[in-house]
Amino acid sequence: MKAAVESKTPLVWYVKWAATIMILISVSFRNAGVEYYLLDMIFGTIGTILWLWVSIVWKDRALIMLNVVMFVLLFSGVLKQIA
Repeated sequence: MKAAVESKTPLVWYVKWAATIMILISVSFRNAGVEYYLLDMIFGTIGTILWLWVSIVWKDRALIMLNVVMFVLLFSGVLKQIA
């Protein structure tokens, strides 16, 4: 059964899956080793931003909170690596 939001906004479905793929790529880089830390953080940040957008469209407070916190943590990791 699909969520009502998805049937009205097909873009959400594509963004949700793009976000999921980005996070899976991030975890793959994490598993590959510490030399891929920056790529892990970048893909994780992108995936989290996309999931944040989806959670805002869905008005799901738990997902919004989760993704805001994840974004702050991941983006600070990116900044530490490039600084």
